Order: sequence, then C-alpha cells, then structure tokens
Amino acid sequence: MPNKSPKILVVGDLMIDHYLWGDANRISPEAPVQVIDIDRETTLLGGAGNVVNNLVALGCVVYVTSVVGDDKVAHELESMLKDIGANTFLVEENERKTSKKSRIIAAHSQVVRYDKESKEDITKLSSNKILNKFKSLCDEVDIVLLSDYGKGVLTISLTKEIIKIANDKNKKVLVDPIGDDYSKYNGAYLLTPNKKEAEIASGIKIKDDNSLVEVLKKLKDVANLDISLITLSEDGIAIYDEKLVMRPTVAREVYDVTGAGDTVIASLGYYLACGNDIVTSLEFANLAAGVVVGKLGSATATIDEIEHYRSSINKGSIESHIKSFDELKIQVQRLKKLGKKIVFTNGCFDILHRGHVSYLDVAKSYGDVLILGLNSDASVKALKGESRPINNEEDRGFVLSALESVDFVCVFSDDTPYELIKMVEPDILVKGGDYEGKVVVGSDIAKEVKLVQFIDGKSTTKTIAKIQSSKC
Repeated sequence: MPNKSPKILVVGDLMIDHYLWGDANRISPEAPVQVIDIDRETTLLGGAGNVVNNLVALGCVVYVTSVVGDDKVAHELESMLKDIGANTFLVEENERKTSKKSRIIAAHSQVVRYDKESKEDITKLSSNKILNKFKSLCDEVDIVLLSDYGKGVLTISLTKEIIKIANDKNKKVLVDPIGDDYSKYNGAYLLTPNKKEAEIASGIKIKDDNSLVEVLKKLKDVANLDISLITLSEDGIAIYDEKLVMRPTVAREVYDVTGAGDTVIASLGYYLACGNDIVTSLEFANLAAGVVVGKLGSATATIDEIEHYRSSINKGSIESHIKSFDELKIQVQRLKKLGKKIVFTNGCFDILHRGHVSYLDVAKSYGDVLILGLNSDASVKALKGESRPINNEEDRGFVLSALESVDFVCVFSDDTPYELIKMVEPDILVKGGDYEGKVVVGSDIAKEVKLVQFIDGKSTTKTIAKIQSSKC
C-alpha cells in the first residue's frame, strides 16, 4: 500500500444523505403501511461529498468546489466538509435548493427515500466562478475527479472547459458520469459508469465478453478516453486498454451498494495519483468497494480496512487450496483470464523442513500464483523406495496448502508431472539447483525455467537419518 497524501480536486454535485433509523412493529390504522418508530437520525456527505469523504479516509489532501443554494442545508454541508478537513469552495445561488436525500431505515432495510433538491443547470455566473477557482487550483493538485449526479453543476460547457484545462496541464481527469451522451466528457482519462449506465450510453446490451468489449470500445471512442472502464457489480470491474482486462469483485457480503461508485472513483483517483498503473489501481478500487458494500449507508474505506480486507480475502480454508486436476484446470483458466503470472513447481515434500519452505518462498517470488504438483504416495515410493513416504499424500498436501507461498496443490500419480504442466502451461517452471545441466521435465512447455539452490544440510533424507540416529 502506498504511504502518500496526494492532492486531489473534486468538482461535482454535493448533497447530504440523511438517515432516519427505527423499528417497524405495527401497521398504520390509517392506511396499509408500516409505522416506523424513529429513534435516531444521522447525516452523511453524499454525492460528490461522499467522494471527498472517501478521499479523506484514504489520507488525501482534498479540494472541493461546487454550487449550492443559500439555505440551511448548504450551511450544514459546508460545515460537514470543513469538519473532515476538506478545502472547500462553494458558490451560492439564490432560489437554489441544496440536495438532501432522506432515507427511512427499519430493521437494516431501506423502507422509503424522499428528496429535496434543485436539478436545473447552474447559472453562467456560477459556472465562471467555478472555472476561475479550478484554474487557480489545477496546478496544485495531482489529479481531478468529476462527480456528476445530474443536479446541474457539471454543465456541458463547464465540464468540457475543466477537462480541456486539466489536459493542457497534464492532469488526469476521472469522471463518474451520468446521462446518455458521454461526448460531454470528451478527453477525460476514464469514466466509471456501471453496467446499466454503459448500456444506456452506448445503446448496446452487454450479454457476454464480446458485447462488453464492443461497449467499452464505443464509449472510448465517443468520449476520446485513455482508458474505457465499466463497473459490473458482482462481476467486478472491466477495462479496455488495447485489450480487455477484468478484475472480479472481492466482496464477501453485500449490505448496501449506496455510494459504492463514489468509492470506486475515489480509490482509483488515489492510487493513480500515487503513481500506480491502471491495472494495479483497479485491483485496489475493487478491494475498497468490497469494504464499503459490507457497510450500511454511504461509507468509506481506510487504508487499514482495505489492507485487512485484502488479507482476509486471501485467507481461505486450507482444504480449498488442494485441487483435483479438473478443479485446477478451471482455476488456471480463471487466473489466465485475469492476466496472472503462474509459477509451477513439483516434488515429494515428505517431511517439510526449512529448505522446502525457503525454496517455495523463492519460487512464489517469480510470479503471482504458485501451483505445486505433489507426487502421490505411489509415485514417492517408486522414486524413494518402499519405506517412503513417511507422510501420506493427504497430510503432505494439507501442510503445504497452509503455507503462505503456496496457492494451489495438485497431486499427480504419473512418473513425471508432464501432463499437469501441459495443462497449466506455466509462465515460470521452478526446480532445484541440482537440475543444473539436466533436462527439466516440462521445459518445452513453460515460458521460462528457473533453478533455486537448496539450503545446505536441509533435506528429508537427512532429517530421517537424524531421527533414526537419535533412537540408537
């Protein structure tokens, strides 16, 4: 995780998310509706404000500018922004109603929502004030985020001017878009529409990977984007940059998707501003989204929460890492679709010792995923003699699967793992240093072979000999 505090400017529609919490234990005698007994109220920053909140939670220095009404909600909104440390510049318009969305929640479920807001375009005077402030801030920030909720702040002319100025200063612009005409965002670095929004904007139904690519390409052309991106709910996030890249969702439990799109654009902006590439930033955004959808209401994700979540996601049951040939084949296909670099090694690993652990740790360092082909009991017996193995294949596989460096274990019964390697087609094939000058089985399949030196004096044979001598 990066340890940086990038400066990020947010322009868009600010609002307050208002929650009324209570219990529903009776039906109204006046109409067939629930009666909610309200016991508490909470207010949160919504819309572009939720983007700001997410950025602050990630440790960013945040600047935000928008247009609000001259009303009580605007003053509350400004106070909330200042309370979290955002550098705020708000333009007030008479007769405009600052957006406030009120939700009634009973038994952790949203019963109804009612809104008070203005949706008409801001005036030319307000637009000019925003633009002048943007010009003065653009040199100071690392990246620009536009949060368009269609409430009138990001007019067509203002949006185009902002993107043009940012591009002239080599600042990336990320946009959470709205509507059906994305030419409004011409020249942005990327947009973050969800599947439904992308279908509406492109006029194409997403049914499979081919239609997904078609939509991504069309949006990229329409808005002249560097990167074309679509969020796909439980299927994760897809981008198109020369080729299709998908990152599946990592959410375990989904309680509320409110504000998840705000988290995606905020976390993408943060990670890109820290100097990371788009694919790495995409993975980070997916983790952040996985955190917030597990919370109720518009939420944020801190670096610590994301790091903890990443660790918890990677910790499956030990048995889940042990795969049959057919099960592993499915995993391999998934990993290759995700563009993961696969490392393969094999061996007996009878009595696990330091030499084994060190060897596997080095092997894993060569790629993203380490697959271990484990000799079956019959195979070990044929190689080592009738007295071996000391531990059966089930026990050996279980212990190996518990190692942090090992992602998958697959037992094979053939004399060599050639058929397993043929199925995996690894990027890297790893063997011990004792294979120097020898032919490595599967070297004709893997893209590269690497030899890892063993630790002197560490082997299963020597461990057995030491145990036996201690009994004498």
